[in-house]
Amino acid sequence: MDVSGAQQAGPPFYPDKTRMLVYLDGDGREQAIAEAGDWTKRRAHILANMQLVMGPLPDRSRLAPLDMEVLDTEEPPGVVRQRVRFVSEPGDRVPAYLLIPKGLEGKAPAMLCLHQTTEIGKGEPAGVGGKPNLHYGLELAKRGYVTLAPDYPNFGDYEFDPYEQGYMSATMKGIWNHMRAVDLLQSLSEVDAERIGCIGHSLGGHNTLYAAAFDTRIRVMVSSCGFNSFAKYYGGDLTGWSHRGYMPRIADAYGKDVKRMPFDFTEVVAVLAPRAVFVNAPVNDGNFEVSGVRDCIDAAAPVYALLMAGDQLVAVYPDAGHDFPPDVREQAYAFVDGVLKRR
Repeated sequence: MDVSGAQQAGPPFYPDKTRMLVYLDGDGREQAIAEAGDWTKRRAHILANMQLVMGPLPDRSRLAPLDMEVLDTEEPPGVVRQRVRFVSEPGDRVPAYLLIPKGLEGKAPAMLCLHQTTEIGKGEPAGVGGKPNLHYGLELAKRGYVTLAPDYPNFGDYEFDPYEQGYMSATMKGIWNHMRAVDLLQSLSEVDAERIGCIGHSLGGHNTLYAAAFDTRIRVMVSSCGFNSFAKYYGGDLTGWSHRGYMPRIADAYGKDVKRMPFDFTEVVAVLAPRAVFVNAPVNDGNFEVSGVRDCIDAAAPVYALLMAGDQLVAVYPDAGHDFPPDVREQAYAFVDGVLKRR
């Protein structure tokens, strides 16, 4: 796998990552963003700065055949659930659960369902174990969506060392796999290739944003307990983001220093505009302090307004901990319906 893909050389560094409606020109001078065409310049800088930390997105011009294989099939009420594997890159097969609603008529919308940090990985969103509040892959399938829940590297049934294969982070390997998962969904005869979204909680919550930042085929995103601004993540201690399961360069290249970081989640959320984003940010989340989530939403909102999509960025702040309560899931599903089931 070639992971030396085209990465914008030397993107400018933005000290204040809350001011979205400016970009730095080739001479390093700050320019105001007053129209959509100007935003594309800042957006490109954000994606390039993300890759400084995550490593470059691999070249997608020569993709290996997906070669999906079905390992077994079961039929819980209303759905067919298959344990599958698909080729992400030569020599690597990603385990996943594929759930297809029974009685489909025509092509259905699809949702990529990303798991939290849990040993069983994909099994939790697919409804085969774990917390019932995180069975969103099964619940969405019962609502008429084709859903795909893959394992993140070294969870569930998936053992893979991204660093041995030239990746600079497990995060970028995850992004690559999730883009390949979208390829798989688009290849299925049951799926409408133009109606695909992504949902995840915690680990899956930020991986949803990362995947969608690089893959504009993802039309709607639901991120539950997935992020806040780096400055408010455990008081600015980025240790949790810098281990080998995420992005070691946060420590190795940037000293876990918030002020040196090339990107922040304020920018990641903004990059998604004008696509639809639903954020679940409980006020008692011990992982992602809620005022840091509000900072990200507030920073991204002007970009959504510029692109005439102010109603497409929605955040709710339930009185809960690090969880995805039933009433909030219903709100999230209705939001997704409004994007992917609207004709």
